[in-house]
Amino acid sequence: MAIIAPSLLSANFLQLQKDCEMLDRSQADWFHLDVMDGRFVPNISFGPMVVEFIRNTTKKCCDVHLMIEEPEKYAEAFKKAGADNLTVHYEACRHLHRNIQQIKQLGMKAGVAINPHTPVDVLKDILKDIDLVCVMSVNPGFGGQSFIPHTIHKIKQLKEMINEQLLNVQIEIDGGVTLDNARTIIDAGADILVAGNTVFKSANPTATIDALKSI
Repeated sequence: MAIIAPSLLSANFLQLQKDCEMLDRSQADWFHLDVMDGRFVPNISFGPMVVEFIRNTTKKCCDVHLMIEEPEKYAEAFKKAGADNLTVHYEACRHLHRNIQQIKQLGMKAGVAINPHTPVDVLKDILKDIDLVCVMSVNPGFGGQSFIPHTIHKIKQLKEMINEQLLNVQIEIDGGVTLDNARTIIDAGADILVAGNTVFKSANPTATIDALKSI
């Protein structure tokens, strides 16, 4: 059964507490928190202060996805804010192994995200050091985009790499996840589904989470 991680980026920020409480009561497993800096991606979202407020609404895993340059400058702040997982982008890290070491030493699980144009092969030498890979199935920066079909091939490749090395690394898919394609994504080898608009723009978010969870 896949882990369901609704993305708060699609929540109503005027009713953020209400949306967080809804997620906390629901079958959602994780809170997915997208942090954007306007440099690595063409959008700005929120920082450690908002993560801390969200952290105070739940005991569920806070899965923080840093779509930012120089993530090493902020890792400690996100740990203090309550992040359980901290994911950095392969494309944003000049010294990726050092970034992963820092996250681990701070006591968080470490993830690496790759953009749609980045092949999974670049991760073969870092896989053994991380807990999850976040495969971007849309171009990062904005919610509501359509799933890029080639992602299915990348998931299968990545799963094969993980199995070959006998590793316990989770595969997270972020972007364009819907009730229509979730089964195909899971069958390809995904462990975690990030869903933003699919959950928060639905008429009944709790029921939509239930439906994703039952796939």
